[in-house]
Amino acid sequence: MPDTIDRHALAEAHQRHLATPAPPLRWRDAVTDLLDFALLSWWVAPEALAVHLPAGFEPEIFDTSHGPRALISAVPFRDRGFHFLGAPWVRVAMGQTNYRAYVRYQGRSAVWFFGTSLTGWTRVVPRWLWRLPWHGARMRFDTAWDGPRCTGYTLDATSRFAPLSLSMIGGGDPMGCLPGFASEEHCRAVLTHPFEGYYRRRDGALGGYRVWHDVLDLQRATVAQIDCPLWERLGLRAREALPDSALVMRSTRFNIYLPPVVVRRAG
Repeated sequence: MPDTIDRHALAEAHQRHLATPAPPLRWRDAVTDLLDFALLSWWVAPEALAVHLPAGFEPEIFDTSHGPRALISAVPFRDRGFHFLGAPWVRVAMGQTNYRAYVRYQGRSAVWFFGTSLTGWTRVVPRWLWRLPWHGARMRFDTAWDGPRCTGYTLDATSRFAPLSLSMIGGGDPMGCLPGFASEEHCRAVLTHPFEGYYRRRDGALGGYRVWHDVLDLQRATVAQIDCPLWERLGLRAREALPDSALVMRSTRFNIYLPPVVVRRAG
């Protein structure tokens, strides 16, 4: 971060952000356990990301050793026990990968979703009911854990939208402060706690949603191989470029506040 920023005030602001209490859940909201959670991030040129953002959004800028950069992530995991509070007896398991960027909107940090790959028939409901940019996929996870430590992680996903091939191993080291961030709190607030997300709906409107989760106990991992064609197609990174950071966690719980909202109509 630039030296002109008050780092103490920044750390306090991020700590307040991390301490945000969970909004009350209603019958129409959903909860799910995320297993084999991974967070893979790449630095990209801000101008390359900006062309994909709608009016009112701009890339979050980070002062890295290579100059100002924006940040994108691929986030694969397995949903277990996804269910609505009003129908706890209907539970769904599925594989999922979110493709997102870190942005500023109305003065706040948020994430912009390029789209999501999802297994199973359940994607049809939000895709058509709420016009979410969710796309069908087949995913095969092969993971190994020694307690909270990841000893092996491979994923092969086929998808017309965003196929993904990944092989990595966890080192057991805590996330700490990654390069490009002012502090560990800054890193957590940006990477793991953006509770507001936005996306381009399938009807062209701007959609938004909210989630909540507790502080994530992420560990660093080392990626041996990755093939992510979506980034190359969007002109952001080469498809086989290794992530600039890789983090893993065995499991965590998410609250999803539904339904998503229409932030701005198309046109």
